[in-house]
Amino acid sequence: MWRLHQFPLCPFSRAVRFALAEKGVVVELVPVTPWGGRDALVAMNPAGQTPVLENGTLTLCDSMAILEYFDETVERAPLLGAGAAERAEGRRLAAWFAQRFYGEVTAPLLRERMYKRVVTREPPDGNAIRLAGRAAEVQLQYLEYLLDHNRWLAGPTFGVADVVAAAQISVADYLMGIEWGGHEAARTWYSALKSRPSFRSLLSDRMEGVRPPPHYDQLDF
Repeated sequence: MWRLHQFPLCPFSRAVRFALAEKGVVVELVPVTPWGGRDALVAMNPAGQTPVLENGTLTLCDSMAILEYFDETVERAPLLGAGAAERAEGRRLAAWFAQRFYGEVTAPLLRERMYKRVVTREPPDGNAIRLAGRAAEVQLQYLEYLLDHNRWLAGPTFGVADVVAAAQISVADYLMGIEWGGHEAARTWYSALKSRPSFRSLLSDRMEGVRPPPHYDQLDF
């Protein structure tokens, strides 16, 4: 069986879990803490980062590498689109949310509202949280621009861009970094994803010492 080394609020691990559940691939979750006791993790992934997926024979690192591996090897629920243009757009948007959204929104929230509370026991930086909130507002506006032109983010079908974006947003939402008011299109898109059985298990995850807002796992917000 595949084993996924991850922690509950790792958005990249969440993207892998979401995608593999869509494809019907069963994995065993192995909890790790990348900020401490990293020797075993580094032995599997020199970057010392989650996710790492392994089955005793093959070890896969980096969320997009993992997603593309399974899109090539499991026919069910293709995620990269039907044509070259749609695949390119899916990869572009997956990179956008994995880099821009993560860097401007998810990473600051993880640092201020998770890492400082659970690991260093420091007070959060209110200015950093406010900046992340403003960045989240801009990101939601861009997401809605995409939905104005397509049914799903990268085209007419659900795909890798939706997986990666939803994984990032779910962590930011858990950490109270998303203001959904005034974003009806984004709410409708995210609600549709929250209703998928493949995504529901992610919403049941809890990080010890950090509680999500009441609306976090509710379909109607």
